[in-house]
Amino acid sequence: MKPSKTLYRNTENKRIAGVCSGLADYFGMEVWLVRILTVTAFFLLAPPFVVVSYIAGWFILDTKPSSTATDYTNSVPLHGRKGWTNSSVAGSSNATVELKTKVWQAGEPPKQAFRDLCDRFAQTEQRLRDMETFVTSKEFQLKREINKL
Repeated sequence: MKPSKTLYRNTENKRIAGVCSGLADYFGMEVWLVRILTVTAFFLLAPPFVVVSYIAGWFILDTKPSSTATDYTNSVPLHGRKGWTNSSVAGSSNATVELKTKVWQAGEPPKQAFRDLCDRFAQTEQRLRDMETFVTSKEFQLKREINKL
């Protein structure tokens, strides 16, 4: 079952109030594209309508809670899961790589996503090597023998 999306103002990636950023998150588009569409609508359509709509969105929409996760529909699948998360990598609490398949979609281009995944695997491999070095050391064997007493 897919969780329902909720429209929020994204104040982390805002220019004025985060309305365009929130719309981009909701529709899964790039923020720059939504901003260009908003400015184009302001000049080509009805400027008062666009300004009133933006201000109404500013006051009506709630700010995005920090615990709300983005719906990753095009996440890189790994072992049957949606997205690849790794909370053990240093500096990332819950990192998910979102792959974009079209220019206007939010996410990373495939080359950048591949580089990010390679970096994450290299960091994980280095941590595994460090653990293996510790487990095979004499210090670990000594501590294990002392704990057995």
